[in-house]
Amino acid sequence: MRKFKSFLRGLGLVAIVIAGLLIWSRLPWPAVLLLVLLLALWLVLTRRGRQTLSITSVGISTLRQRIGASLVVVIGIAGVVGVLVAMLAMGEGFQSTLQQTGSDDTAIVLRGGSNAELNSVLDRDSVNVVVQAPGVARSADGKPVASAEQSVVANLPKRSDASVEANVPIRGVGDEAWTLRPNVKIVQGRRFKPGLRELVVGQGAMRQFAGLDVGRQLRLAGQEWSIVGEFTSGDSHDSELWGDAQTVASAYRRGSSVQSVTVRLTSPQAFDAFKAALSGDPRLKVDVSTTREYFSKQSENLTKVIRVVGITVGVIMAIGAIFGALNTMFAAIAARAREIATLRAIGFRGLPVVVSVLMETMLLALLGGVLGGLVSWLIFNGYTASTLGANFSQVVFQFKVSPELLWLGIKWAMAIGFVGGLFPAVRAARLPVTTALREL
Repeated sequence: MRKFKSFLRGLGLVAIVIAGLLIWSRLPWPAVLLLVLLLALWLVLTRRGRQTLSITSVGISTLRQRIGASLVVVIGIAGVVGVLVAMLAMGEGFQSTLQQTGSDDTAIVLRGGSNAELNSVLDRDSVNVVVQAPGVARSADGKPVASAEQSVVANLPKRSDASVEANVPIRGVGDEAWTLRPNVKIVQGRRFKPGLRELVVGQGAMRQFAGLDVGRQLRLAGQEWSIVGEFTSGDSHDSELWGDAQTVASAYRRGSSVQSVTVRLTSPQAFDAFKAALSGDPRLKVDVSTTREYFSKQSENLTKVIRVVGITVGVIMAIGAIFGALNTMFAAIAARAREIATLRAIGFRGLPVVVSVLMETMLLALLGGVLGGLVSWLIFNGYTASTLGANFSQVVFQFKVSPELLWLGIKWAMAIGFVGGLFPAVRAARLPVTTALREL
């Protein structure tokens, strides 16, 4: 019967842990702040709360004597939080870069069934139908504000290691592309001239690939190209090389076909009419979306993979950190057995003991969470990297350690502290007084 009761108590603790973690994972920061305020009021205004503060202060005062074991908890949790935040910052930075590309008042048209520009082909007749569709804005001279564009890739050596090559996207555009994307600005050199084998390079591509400095010559498709300018866009176009659409088509033997058509709409509300007109035209079989929607979709799959990997690695490391916290706190309870028993003997209840041990563990966890988040922010926030995008070419982006990710890391740290401290806390509260007093 005693073993059965012990089993039920253990099962109850596991249920409490699971329920606590589920609730904790869904709590917004205002609710957490409210919980902290309620705890502070309980500690100050109630008898058992003041008992808890007394026990906690004694426990904290002994941290110097067990600094090594305490550092195991802090560093272990810092490692979990640091890795988790860094992995998720990679996914968030990649997603943010693509989501910043495009807008709701521009639309992109691809061949039906194409999930990316590289897989799409549109003939010249289809392009003429697209640019004349209702909803397309027109310039002062009455021409449609539209850009029929080429999209190809080339292998170039990485700047970090010239022996490693990766795909860089090359976009063939016309003069309309600069009007469609006013955020694209030349910061060095000049724009390419139509009809010439000239390229302008995005800042992201220039940082990642060798041989793209302004004034250099670049061999592509068996021909020599001149790098005449550097541009910045603040989005995924930073990863691209731009050249004249007809010259790129000729070099890569694309004839008169293009990969996509991007148009400016008269307003975001004009998109539905524009899409309906193209979808209902029997001469066309195309997919139509706003540029914001299109580039956001390009980030979905990879972002999900990064998040799954990051959380999986975080869970594995968190399990190790929990065992470290358990060992540390069990050892601390064993060392303070007589002290806790004495407090119990003079009238301290079990609840203050449980809460005090939990507070001590979660304080160490909070220190670890803050340390891990700080290190991750210092090292990775703004760190530039590149990865393979939906066009099978490198997308240059920056890690983004946002306040939301830092808060998520601290929540993970506190959850580890809760699990690692609950079982030792319950053991301390249930320790028989007579047995503990006889221990040396």
